[in-house]
Amino acid sequence: MPVRRPGDPLRLLLALLGLLATAGLLYVGLAATERALNVWAQLEQLHPLLRYGLLAGGGALTAAGGWVAWRLLRGNAARAPRAEPIDRARIEARLQRLDEAGISTAPLQGELLELDRRRELGVLQLALFGDISAGKSSLLRALVPEAQVAIDVRGGSTVDVRHFTANLNGLQLQIADVPGTHGVEDGQLSAQAQAEAARAHALIYVADADLTRSQDADLRELGRFGRPLLLALNKSDRYGSGERAELIEHLQRRYAPLGAQVLAVAAGHTEQMRRVRADGSEDVVERMAPPELGALPTALAQIARIGAHALEPARESATLASVDQRLAAHEHAARAQQADAILRKYTRRALVAALATIAPGTDLIIQGGLATAMLHELAKLHGQSLRELDIDRFLAEAGKRVRSHAAVLLAIAGNALKAFPGLGTLGGGLVHALAYGLLFDALGRAAIAALTTGDALDRAATLDAFEQQLAKPRLEQLQRLAALAVEAMRGEEKP
Repeated sequence: MPVRRPGDPLRLLLALLGLLATAGLLYVGLAATERALNVWAQLEQLHPLLRYGLLAGGGALTAAGGWVAWRLLRGNAARAPRAEPIDRARIEARLQRLDEAGISTAPLQGELLELDRRRELGVLQLALFGDISAGKSSLLRALVPEAQVAIDVRGGSTVDVRHFTANLNGLQLQIADVPGTHGVEDGQLSAQAQAEAARAHALIYVADADLTRSQDADLRELGRFGRPLLLALNKSDRYGSGERAELIEHLQRRYAPLGAQVLAVAAGHTEQMRRVRADGSEDVVERMAPPELGALPTALAQIARIGAHALEPARESATLASVDQRLAAHEHAARAQQADAILRKYTRRALVAALATIAPGTDLIIQGGLATAMLHELAKLHGQSLRELDIDRFLAEAGKRVRSHAAVLLAIAGNALKAFPGLGTLGGGLVHALAYGLLFDALGRAAIAALTTGDALDRAATLDAFEQQLAKPRLEQLQRLAALAVEAMRGEEKP
């Protein structure tokens, strides 16, 4: 007798539902087909002009309905935010705002002045760019034999940007030898090389093998602005003819979307030779192998004939993009400085209010009016707005979390005040005031972190960060708040 498994009734039910659904879909399909045939039969009885007009109108309505449905289903979330274009006027306006905020922008202003100077110079600007040890300096010496260029076999011999004027078949150009991008510990020279590459009309990226991931990223970054880009495969004499042709074809196919032209070169290298003297003795001598530049001079001459004026828009676009990136870092620093000032202002107000109204033994609660004003001001600084309802919910939840840390906060505040002789024994009022300062400081820093990294104040993440700061305040934070509490008690206010 077959054994019935526990899942058999469920399987039978699902099978029955599947059959019913299939039958229903078949019925709907047959009904729709019958209806369509009836409509078509009626249309055939009409005048051809009227019939085709109705068909065209129905098709247009169907297309319009489909488009509306697609727009509704797509929603606003699918739209990427429209980035503001990078142009000179916008950058200058942002620089002015930073200057008014007391943030020095002299290096960025100097970059714009350099952009104007090179435009007026009217000479083609070429930059040798690439990883260390790729042979940029050797290639420069091959292009400009009169240039005094230091060559270090260990790599990374270029430590600063150096400019050389070259005359290529009667066409004048200026070549910048820039530092390598991946051999400097602090990354400063890499940034310097990136900035110089942005200032150039055309670029030669020098590599001595297939590109690594970081080299690939550098080359793609350089190819974003539509400037002439040459990928020079240096030391190509190390490869056999078949292997060299295969590697060049691979690189050309890989970087064709960037418009990069791949050229095989050999900038020259030191080679050892055995010399036999007249007396039969032998010794080893070194000599410099002559460079083999291949099609590189022709490619440079073609770029030079385009002219600096025609290449200026792409160079200006790259330079402004570089300034924009550095400017964003300045703006971030300025915003952080202003956020810290807002936090200090409201924390001090909380301390003053606590000293004036809080008696020893009072429960710790978040002062709602001050906290709401602080959150609004921080949100405005970051270009956002918060609803009162959202703030009320956030503060209510934060207040619940404060209760579990109240005793710890009071103990920490009391210990922090002991660092100030004569103040640690003044009583619970000052201890409570400092505990309120800890609350506001933790709340403000959690909100700043959320507003800096997100599009809105993520309530759950901000509350978690708030609680973490309450649980483990830093020594520097305690010292700063204790000093602020002392200032508040004495009626002082420092910037």
